[in-house]
Amino acid sequence: MVDHPAYPVGLRLSGRRVVVIGGGQVAQRRLPALIAAGADIVLVSPSATPSVEAMATGGEIRWERRRYTRGDLEGAWYVLIATTDADANTRASAEAEQARVWCVRSDDADAATAWTPASGRSEGVTVAVLTAGPDGRDPRRAAAVRDAIVEGLHNGAIAAPHHRTRTTGVALVGGGPGDPDLITVRGRRLLAEADVVIADRLGPRDLLAELPPHVEVIDAAKIPYGRFMAQEAINAALIEHAKAGKAVVRLKGGDPFVFGRGMEEAEALAEAGIPCTVVPGISSSISVPAAAGIPVTHRGVAHEFTVVSGHVAPDDDRSLVDWPALARLRGTLVVLMGVDKIGAIARTLVANGRAPHTPVALIQEGTTAAQRRVDATLATVADTVVAEEVRPPAVIVIGEVVTVGRPATG
Repeated sequence: MVDHPAYPVGLRLSGRRVVVIGGGQVAQRRLPALIAAGADIVLVSPSATPSVEAMATGGEIRWERRRYTRGDLEGAWYVLIATTDADANTRASAEAEQARVWCVRSDDADAATAWTPASGRSEGVTVAVLTAGPDGRDPRRAAAVRDAIVEGLHNGAIAAPHHRTRTTGVALVGGGPGDPDLITVRGRRLLAEADVVIADRLGPRDLLAELPPHVEVIDAAKIPYGRFMAQEAINAALIEHAKAGKAVVRLKGGDPFVFGRGMEEAEALAEAGIPCTVVPGISSSISVPAAAGIPVTHRGVAHEFTVVSGHVAPDDDRSLVDWPALARLRGTLVVLMGVDKIGAIARTLVANGRAPHTPVALIQEGTTAAQRRVDATLATVADTVVAEEVRPPAVIVIGEVVTVGRPATG
């Protein structure tokens, strides 16, 4: 007899009778997918695992607490045989064959009329993998191939663009702190599907090199502003490309809504009637300190942390930060965009009660190959920044957590 390959097919089981014989670990693994398919599931087994019993208790399946008897497969479209009783398995399989019901057997794949593929899902795509060769089926290889494909679809390594019957629009994607591996799975996938990417200077630049040649990459810092303010010009570019029917990604460093003007862009798009998707990103305010070995909170050291923008000096009339109140807090203070203002910030904190010897760490180019950490105190940080030539982008951490696991210097 010729050993032909299996014919792959997708079964539509919604509302159709499916019989599962045996309530052990195999059933526990297979039942969730059958439930998700909307099948009318009957479990025939004298016992079941706690997880399977919970499915029955929750009304997701009907459980007949007994052994298999002939006739249990009447009206079934599909049967899964998964007991340790070889005789019952053989009898049930024979009934399925006679009734022409597709039958999967966990104990003897060669005696089955159907095989369960290694399957996974990603954004509406179902990946199902079957393997067969001279030595028979290889479930581990099938699972490995499935995982590789699903992961590729998740992270954008395998491009599977949607057919453009869907509405195009703009995705505001947080690219994370700099390391391209720290973008979210959804962010990377949207990048892989983009026609146009408008990128910030502080976005993860290495991701742009992975884009297909047809993708138009626009450096937000180089958009000709004319009579517009910079943000207005970026908003206009997003609207222009989206109205042209393009899938647009606005790639931003960190998180779009953490000092990223993401809401300004979302509001402009909403006003123009353009769909907008916001994809959160890992904020540098917590990830960069972590990459440098600094926890922003630590038991017995800091019970809170505050993130503040340092782009406006404390004595500037435009400042919205209550610096005296921050000086009275005992927890961690994380300052973003504050390298050139750190001297004034440190003096203000000390003047309002923060101890001059409070540890400070400056992490430049955090999470990238160029990352470096410079330690100081509030009393010395202004001179240290000059002496060590610390330049943006850098995250500044102020508080006792700086010394956790590492002696403070300065």
